[in-house]
Amino acid sequence: MMAVMMVASATAFAGDSDALKAILKAKTYAEAEALVKSNVGSLANDAEKAKAYNKLVDLAMAQFDAQSTIQTENQLAKQMGKEEKPVDQKLMNEMAFNAITAAIECDKYDQKPNEKGKVAPKFDKKNAQRLWFAPRNTLVNAGQDALTAKDNATARKYWTLFVESDAAPMFKDQNRDQQKAFFGQVARFAAIFAYQDKDMAKALELADVAMKDEQEYEQALNLKVEILGDGLKTKADSVKYVENLKAVYADHKVDGVMEKIYNVLLGLGQKAEAIKVLDDALAVNPNNFVALADKGLSLLGDEKAEEAVKCLTKALELKPDNAIIATYAATAYSVQAQTIEDAAKKKALYKQAIELFDKAKELDPDMLQAKWGYNRYNAYYNYYGADAPETKQAEQESH
Repeated sequence: MMAVMMVASATAFAGDSDALKAILKAKTYAEAEALVKSNVGSLANDAEKAKAYNKLVDLAMAQFDAQSTIQTENQLAKQMGKEEKPVDQKLMNEMAFNAITAAIECDKYDQKPNEKGKVAPKFDKKNAQRLWFAPRNTLVNAGQDALTAKDNATARKYWTLFVESDAAPMFKDQNRDQQKAFFGQVARFAAIFAYQDKDMAKALELADVAMKDEQEYEQALNLKVEILGDGLKTKADSVKYVENLKAVYADHKVDGVMEKIYNVLLGLGQKAEAIKVLDDALAVNPNNFVALADKGLSLLGDEKAEEAVKCLTKALELKPDNAIIATYAATAYSVQAQTIEDAAKKKALYKQAIELFDKAKELDPDMLQAKWGYNRYNAYYNYYGADAPETKQAEQESH
């Protein structure tokens, strides 16, 4: 029985191509990597390619594990007061990166049907087991170290692989609880670095991954919107941007995206379509603060003060601590008063304006955001008269 097994083994080995034999004999990762790069096209089939790339995983992990062992020994040495050995952290980082990259490539070929038409992977389980935790976590730490050193390119390299390897088929059954706390944040930072490098496709891809994390969703969505709007130069660019935003808004009903669509349409001179965006949002939710505020400001600009008052006062009811909306609502009352002939109604509108201007003053006394000063004085002037002490006081407070 043993003789038969030996013959079978020898026969299997004899079937390896010369190119694969050379790769499998390599003693170092660098040697094997060079051989794979130069000979991958000469390998006989997908099974040989899987073996070749798995050899790279083995050699990279041997160097990774050697440094990891030194780290463990150093922990014991520190406890015992003994001298610690130097750890080549840069080598460890690179080998973690190389091992995962090679394993993903290995799995690509390992998952293809063999000569009998069956998918019978040989390396996926072992590689998933040995790569999921220590090497992948090393990528996170390596990226953080690079970020601390202000080396964004290296941080991007490690963090992008950390994020993308999560979707590798060989890792599909791994427990992701440990990485939940930081996975989305790493994806968002990797997206930022890709964006800084003007790699827009990769930046958008990583931003989409980050958006799946509840804690990162809002910032990642804002980043995606920013990326989509980068480098607009022509009207055609803006038109395309609107279409991209509409696609995002269809999937993510976020007011910030809706408002961005509204503003870009205004910039394109498509006011009717811009207002329709607000009206559609209000049809879904009559208490949409953003849509109410924007529509109110638009109506005020069109001198449709009475309609503006309705939108802006409703918006203020939703956010009564918003000094800017209080100021605009008060201004709408003042503008409406100017269109009224009936003295009593006019005075009543100015009184309502004053109440809201006073509210804005209370919320933002230094006018850091809401510039209520002159319009408030004007309302006092029209309600109390030029010489009234209240008007004089309002004038002093308007600057």
